[in-house]
Parts: sequence; structure tokens; C-alpha cells
Amino acid sequence: MNNATASTRGKVLPIWTPEDKTFWEREGEAVAKLNLWISVPALFLAFAIWQVWSVVAVGLPALGFKYSTNQLFWLAAAPALSGATLRIFYSFIVPLVGGRRWTAISTATLLIPALGIGFAVQDNTTTYPTMLTLALLCGLGGGNFSSSMANISFFFPKERKGSALGVNAGLGNLGVSVVQFLSPLVVTAGIFGVFGGDAQTIVKNGQTLQVWTQNAAFIWVPWIALASLAAWFGMNDIADAKASFATQATIFGRKHNWLMCVLYLGTFGSFIGYAAGFPLLIKSQFPGINPLAYAWLGPLVGAVIRPVGGWLADKAGGARVTFWNFIVMAGAVLGVIYFLPTGPSGGNFTGFFLMFLVLFLTTGIGNGSTFRMIPVIFLNQKLREIDTRDAAAVARATKEGNTEGAATLGFTAAMAAYGGFFIPKSYGTSISLTGGPEAALYVFFSFYLLCIAITWWHYARKNAPMPC
Repeated sequence: MNNATASTRGKVLPIWTPEDKTFWEREGEAVAKLNLWISVPALFLAFAIWQVWSVVAVGLPALGFKYSTNQLFWLAAAPALSGATLRIFYSFIVPLVGGRRWTAISTATLLIPALGIGFAVQDNTTTYPTMLTLALLCGLGGGNFSSSMANISFFFPKERKGSALGVNAGLGNLGVSVVQFLSPLVVTAGIFGVFGGDAQTIVKNGQTLQVWTQNAAFIWVPWIALASLAAWFGMNDIADAKASFATQATIFGRKHNWLMCVLYLGTFGSFIGYAAGFPLLIKSQFPGINPLAYAWLGPLVGAVIRPVGGWLADKAGGARVTFWNFIVMAGAVLGVIYFLPTGPSGGNFTGFFLMFLVLFLTTGIGNGSTFRMIPVIFLNQKLREIDTRDAAAVARATKEGNTEGAATLGFTAAMAAYGGFFIPKSYGTSISLTGGPEAALYVFFSFYLLCIAITWWHYARKNAPMPC
């Protein structure tokens, strides 16, 4: 048995050289795709649990929970705060313990908030601190993104990273849309029988209805268990991906790590923040509209288009796609402001909703393009430092570049996830202080202008220092 064939035996891959086209075509691609397609549903479930509060919070007042509007925005925003913080640690964990092990373990931890929320919402005397704690525990789902993306980045060659990361993240991001679409449906029936708990009684449009709000959380429990087992028994650890925290921590001294943190905050931070706050924003600005009938469409558009963003970046260049994408995002924010009830239009839900769909579309494209930029930047930076005619030096630089790129993917995702807290909380603060969300939206517009400038100067202009 030769070494290349031995590399695919067992759960640990002792040899992994995806840049070697012979290795990739013979066996690497099949192994990489298997790991990708197990990673996708695990990440999908992580996003579903992370964003389940964006739906549950909307329905709490009807169940008799006496929480203020600002407290409800806090419940929608809290998972992003804890998820972003956990991502900082999750960013570096795959090279420490292995992608297979960590995917299985981190997916299994999602059972804690899923079960906790399911029991808590059945009692409207549950205290607000308890609910806030459960919301913070949903951040376990948010943390998974950083480790998942870092892990998948090791499996694919440079020219395939954008597409692979786009698929992993894009289909994973679908969890946000599906949880907002599916939750209002599953709460209408006692699908778990005696195991699911009693129904709650609510009054909606003058009618008394029975609902099983706990189903919005319980529905994910069996799938989480299955995904954890699939990861444990079906995925692989890459021996060559092992690296100490100190090795990975070199990214904190890299300028491009911090620049990409800003750009990814503008794309993914916008996606997750808009997704978390969209239902409550619709409810506060257009009270006659059922937010759960429309809110799920935004994250759906952003998630589905993300792989296209990665593919476009592979073809046209990540910096070029990212630059033009931010220009459209800035224009879409002005469009949202125009169609608000306090805007020049006097309030037009159709225009407001369409502008948000454009925003979600561009967050998805930008998510894919920025994540294609990161591994290319760090690999190219390492290759610039060596003589590319030296095969040993190239191998060493490739490993170092991939390690730093993976760590940066995770860390930028951690920083960007704070957008999931900042955006809905900004809505709540702006509405409390000014009566409307315009102040928050103008802050977002200004931030997109900053992202346009950074992208153009460092990556997209002619003779840019790091074209990518």
C-alpha cells in the first residue's frame, strides 16, 4: 500500500496534499466532499439553534410573558453576543483537537439550548433572567461556524476554497431561514404527543387557538443527535492540520487579519444581524403585517446566493466582487430608509421588503467573496516570502499559509458575528431614543462606505498591495 492510498484509511489522514493535482483527482476530492457534505447539515442545525430566538421572541407576549419591547430585542440579540464570543475560541480549536472530533462534540452541545427552550416556553412565569440565559446558550450554535469553516478550508485546494466554503456556509446559513419558516408551522400541532408537553392557549385575531411553542426548539433535537453521530463516524481529522495556539496566534500581528475582520463584519455581520432583527423590525414599523410570513425570505435569499458569491469570486476575483457588492449594499440601506413609515414614502411595506431582499442578497454574495479572499491572501503572502522553485519551501509556506488562513477565517467570523448583536440592539436603541430605526440605518450606511474604501485601497485598485 503506498502512502497516498494510506492517507484515506482511518479517521486521521496522515497525508493530505490537495494542491497536488494527482492526489486530488485520485482520492482527495472524494474525501473532501464527504467531509463537506457531513459538515453542511451540522452547520445548518447550528444556525437554526442560534437564530431560534428571532422567532420565539416574537411570540412570547401572546403567551403571557410580560417582557418589554427592548427586552424582546435583547432576547433576539443575545445569542449573537455569546455566539460571537465563543467563535473567538472556536476559531483556533480545530488544529488543536481535530475537525471530526470537534464537529461531533460542538454539534451535540446544541441539545442543551434546544431542550432548555422547549421546557421554558411552556411556563409563562419563567423569569426573564432564565430566558436570557437560554438565549445566551444559543450562542453555542453561533460558535460552530468558525470551527466548521476553518475545518473545511483545510480539505480543498486554493482554486476550490471559495466554492467549498461558499457551499458549507451558504447551505449552513439556510438554517436561519428554515427556522423562521418552519417554526410557525410546527407550533400548530402536538407532533411529539405526550413527550412534547401540553399546548398553550393564545388569542389571535379574536380567535382562541392552541399552540405548542416548545416544538420550535424540540423539532431540532433528533436531527442534532443524528448529525453528531454522522460527524463522529463519517468525518476525518487531518494530521497535517495540527497546530498549537501560538502558531495560529501569529494572525494577530497580520494587518490583513484585521482588515478582513472589518469587511466580513460588513457582510456576514449584516446577514446575521438583519436576520435576527428583521421579524421584530417589521412588527414595530408595520404593525398590520405578520412578520413571520415574510421574514424568513430574507435569510433564504442571503443563504442560497452565498455559494454563488464564492463561485463569482473564484472566477472574477474576490476583491472586485466585494467592492461592487458594498456599493450596492450602501444604496439598499438608503432604499430601506426611503420606504419606512417615517421616510419620504410615508411607509411602503412592499418597497421596504424589496430593499431588504436586496440587502440580504448582497450580504450573501459578499459573504462568499470575502471568505474566498482570506485563504488566498494568506497563502499568497507566505509564497511571496520564499523562492517558489524550492519545493520544500513551497510545501512549508503552503502549510503555514493554510494554517493562518484557516485561523483568520474563524477569527473574522467571530468578529463579524457581533453584528448579530449590534444590529437588532441598534434598532431597539434607535427606536427608544428617536422613535424610529433611521439613526441605526444611517450608521450602517456609513460603515459600508468605510468597507468600500478599504476594499478598493488594499485589494481592488490597480497596483493594490494585495490583489486577490
